[in-house]
Amino acid sequence: MSLAITGKTAIITGAAHGIGLAIARHFLDRGAQVMCADIDEAKLLAEWGDQARSEGPVRIFAGDLCQKLTVANLLSATVDAFERIDILVNAARTFAPTADPLDPDTTVLDDMLRQNMKAGLRLSQLTAKRMIAQAEREGRRQGEIGSIVSVSSLAARRTQPEILAYSIACAAQDQAIRSLAVALAPHRIRVNGVAFASVMSASLQASLKEHADWREAIAAGTPMGRIAPPSELAETVQYLASSGAGFVTGQIVTIDGGRGLIDPIGVPGY
Repeated sequence: MSLAITGKTAIITGAAHGIGLAIARHFLDRGAQVMCADIDEAKLLAEWGDQARSEGPVRIFAGDLCQKLTVANLLSATVDAFERIDILVNAARTFAPTADPLDPDTTVLDDMLRQNMKAGLRLSQLTAKRMIAQAEREGRRQGEIGSIVSVSSLAARRTQPEILAYSIACAAQDQAIRSLAVALAPHRIRVNGVAFASVMSASLQASLKEHADWREAIAAGTPMGRIAPPSELAETVQYLASSGAGFVTGQIVTIDGGRGLIDPIGVPGY
């Protein structure tokens, strides 16, 4: 089974922080060419500025991927830099603050759907079209032509009313993964996801600064007894993106140290 991604071109969103940053670093270390995309230009420059240079394997792209034009510009920038797109990793995520689940006037649900589902779905659709056109130009009529992996959350399958909007957005994203997998299978593009919990995401890291006691609670509520670094999630993303997962599509792999097997703990979303 080959997990090699050497020479592949990958777009990785959310690549300035947490999980997206870890995935981008992991892919680069494994020989991929990486377009690092994020809305936070200052953090992108801080993390990648020294490496993101002409002729190198890393480029950066700053912009709001909720905007259609920004998505088109990202794809064009990637093709201009690396001449192709083989892998897309939707790792950009926004975690909503807790909100009243009975408030019908809150905009949190609209925000979560736009940022955590719609943006990634549109990028996946347009990337898939690029992959299909690319394969046609190259005359590739057999074999896989691309892979899409989206980062989701265990929140999609848990009932925590205080994060109602985030949970709904994650569940919608999971359904988008499955539906796209079926739609794109005839085009030889695989679509999968990873759902995480008890992983040190950027939002969890920020929350622990305000709620230090959550660290112990999360570890205690995880059968494996710890919070995993995002690099462990990156390994699974590589597998799903590689030819080693060539007959895997429409799957959402859970990375949570067993957290989803037991009753929820009192820490929303983590």
